[in-house]
Amino acid sequence: MLRTHTNNQLNKNHVGQTVTLCGWVHRRRDHGGVIFIDIRDRYGLTQAVTDPNTFSTAHHSANEARSEFVIKITGTVRLRPDGQANANMESGEIEVLIEEFETLNAAKTTPFEIDHESNVNEELRLKYRYLDLRKSRLQNNIVQRHKVVKMMRDFFDRKDFIEVETPILIKGTPEGSREYLVPSRIYPGTFFVLPQSPQQLKQLLMVAGFDRYVQIARCFRDEDLRGDRQPEFTQVDLEMSFVNQEDIINLIEELLIELSEKLVSHKQLASKPFPRITWKEAMESYGSDKPDIRFEMKIVDVSDIAEKTAFTVFNGAIKSGGVVKCLKVEGGLELTRKEIDDLTELAKVHGAKGLAYIQIAEDGPKSSLVKHFTPEEIQAFVDRSGAKTGDLLFFGADSFEIACNSLGQVRLACAERFGLRDKNKLAYLWVYDFPMFEKDSVSGQLSAAHHPFTSPKDDQMSVLDTNPAETIAKAYDIVLNGYEIGGGSIRIHDQKLQKKIFDLLKISSEDAERRFGHILEAFTYGAPPHGGLALGLERMLMIYQDEPNIREVMAFPKDSKAKDLMLGAPAAMPTETIDELHLTIKQK
Repeated sequence: MLRTHTNNQLNKNHVGQTVTLCGWVHRRRDHGGVIFIDIRDRYGLTQAVTDPNTFSTAHHSANEARSEFVIKITGTVRLRPDGQANANMESGEIEVLIEEFETLNAAKTTPFEIDHESNVNEELRLKYRYLDLRKSRLQNNIVQRHKVVKMMRDFFDRKDFIEVETPILIKGTPEGSREYLVPSRIYPGTFFVLPQSPQQLKQLLMVAGFDRYVQIARCFRDEDLRGDRQPEFTQVDLEMSFVNQEDIINLIEELLIELSEKLVSHKQLASKPFPRITWKEAMESYGSDKPDIRFEMKIVDVSDIAEKTAFTVFNGAIKSGGVVKCLKVEGGLELTRKEIDDLTELAKVHGAKGLAYIQIAEDGPKSSLVKHFTPEEIQAFVDRSGAKTGDLLFFGADSFEIACNSLGQVRLACAERFGLRDKNKLAYLWVYDFPMFEKDSVSGQLSAAHHPFTSPKDDQMSVLDTNPAETIAKAYDIVLNGYEIGGGSIRIHDQKLQKKIFDLLKISSEDAERRFGHILEAFTYGAPPHGGLALGLERMLMIYQDEPNIREVMAFPKDSKAKDLMLGAPAAMPTETIDELHLTIKQK
């Protein structure tokens, strides 16, 4: 080894010892002929100092060094002078008197500073990601990722799970997002795809008898990006045989409590065990199927009050089969007119036609709406919402989903405005009883809300026959601080039920055979009852590490346009490679 210690190991117990350290020049300070160098590696920092009179050669070499030079020093550990200890450094009580100094590699001036956080252009950070990763914040994120994955593997190993790697080159089996295609050179005109998830493969492992499967799985989706999405990502994927929904929920809850208490112990678990609500309750109370429950601010239904009023916007929505929902914002009188206008635009982005409101002022309710209601009707709204003086009531009148979704977004924006989203609180929540299907508003065609192998609840078989759009599935999500961090379901293992679902989805026998023939045939050889779940590793880490974007917990992410700015990908390929793959590039 070139070094005897890393840069977080030395303390007052090493005083008098001769040590060798390696790393990067984090900072260099010239104090009237004496040079101080903070030497950095991924473990920490150590302060080193030269003495031009005693070790002149080392001093001269250190004088030539600059930020981010890779260096090796040998010297004697000594206590820092009185009053100069740094309590923020693990090695803050000592320094190393440099006796030998060697520059292992010089460095150009970096395109941005490494020694402290600064507002650096995102594209520049991603282009020089290997430099960005030298920063302590990102290194801590990657180290934490390692710890989380290791603890997960150890947990599942204790629970008798077998880790199995499923293939990256598979057959295209659309699951709702676009797939990345990989052309086959050997079989012209045919393609592999990169897996969106190992969904069908892990179900086949259940047929194979591996009753407890887990994988830290790499997944790929060619979709538009957001702050919590990337084209390639990692999910903690598991499947179990001979279990019910409760078994899976209890297992994952045990895992997440262990992770939170051991690796994110500075954050407070909001509740243990985790609360559980149905999808319908989540939508009605929070306007979201992934609600942030770190704060209350529930939406209430006021349809029964609104339909009796003379206000046509409200009673008209109800006559059209819609609802009227109300959101109380405590202290909402503080909101300026511009802030209310911005919230109105936010509601419109999510489908609402507008955002009605009533201010509960000292001298009575204030709003252009007041003239449409009797005093008794206004009081009914106040009573239903629990409003008091100083609060503000927002109303949404539309279809169930639009009214809930738009007020749900307003709820989050108000929570942000009033500082209600405590980053040091971990509010896990189970959401279950999801709809089995989604219905196209124009054609009326059903599509699978999750995937076509999700099982309906046992008491829903008659609903499946009479009103399939209302069928409830054995599906469940785990939510953390307003993000869905995982989801799963109990799968269909009965062939007759599977055919009925395919028929409802208008998937013909021929199409089912083409898309899913491999798994349907496997099910004829004795498929056990089974179910599973997948956790989004990066989303979890993003919340654990207080990061605004999952890019910050990935070593080499893509940018917001799905490009790799560091490697320059995607990139054009040589003509001979394109010809060998039997492809033709269509020119715009």
